[in-house]
Amino acid sequence: MIGSITGTVTQKGTRTLTIDVHGIGFCVHVPSDTLLSYSLGSSVSLITHLAVREDALELYGFSDSESLRLFELLIGVSGIGPKSALAILSLASPAAFSRAVHDGDLAYLTKVSGIGKKSAEKIILELRDKLSADEGGEAGSATDTDVLEALRSLGYSLNESRDALKHIPAECTDTGARIREALRYLSV
Repeated sequence: MIGSITGTVTQKGTRTLTIDVHGIGFCVHVPSDTLLSYSLGSSVSLITHLAVREDALELYGFSDSESLRLFELLIGVSGIGPKSALAILSLASPAAFSRAVHDGDLAYLTKVSGIGKKSAEKIILELRDKLSADEGGEAGSATDTDVLEALRSLGYSLNESRDALKHIPAECTDTGARIREALRYLSV
């Protein structure tokens, strides 16, 4: 098993990074925020999961262990494959995903292409007990999906939007106020 990879980004695809490690190029599937974090020629270090199938070996890379843990929990749900799990993790932060599962937010999960209502219900049913309610502990994370969507519609990248969410004061719980605070942070 390949537990991590460190090297130089030589190519970027729509959902992959090709990472050169001492002359060998590894194609690594990554969430969209990780993809946006690296440019060609930059040094990268990712925690990985090797998916072994009958006809392929696919490497999935994550910038933090929490994202890897959620990915592995998701692929443990019957009917959810690695590509669907990666798409779910590309939607928002691990904390927002945990909150959506705990709150039973079907609308959040069905935004992912290929995840219908039945699959979303299955994810919620199987993962609710495995993810604690306060995991990620961000104040207002129930509304963070709306804040992310608003910032993305204004042209900010997912990475910039997530970074802005981290800088919103904990006492700010209203969606509109959270968007204003995020915009204030991004305009500095």
